Amino acid sequence: MIEDIRINTLKIIQVEEGDVMHALKEEEESFIRFGEAYFSNIKYNSIKAWKRHKLMTLNLVVPVGEIKFVFYDDRKPSRREFYEIILSKKNYCRITVPPMIWMGFQGLSEGDSTLLNIADISHNPLEIEKLPFEEINYNW
Repeated sequence: MIEDIRINTLKIIQVEEGDVMHALKEEEESFIRFGEAYFSNIKYNSIKAWKRHKLMTLNLVVPVGEIKFVFYDDRKPSRREFYEIILSKKNYCRITVPPMIWMGFQGLSEGDSTLLNIADISHNPLEIEKLPFEEINYNW
């Protein structure tokens, strides 16, 4: 596990007409403040990698489909490491990712999978760093 990444199991309340899926409450430790919330879709077997935020804390939830997340921590050269986790309705969790952790993700469900990011700041392209896919050596 990469230091500072937090995994929080979330509740799914089963209702006959359709489930209610929790994402984040303001009283939770991982809630810093609200900046923006957005959905991102990914197609089956597609990979979006690599980016990291210099300032933004991410709170990632997958309400639809199945997504494999890969995080890479190079903050300490002596301890470069990967962390992988698959989120879906079967493994319904929220991943809280601090700034300066590289991230990539892959769609594992046929059709589109959807992730929700509840971020602590609004989008600012100046605080995002990106690397070419092959720059970080990871076997997808």
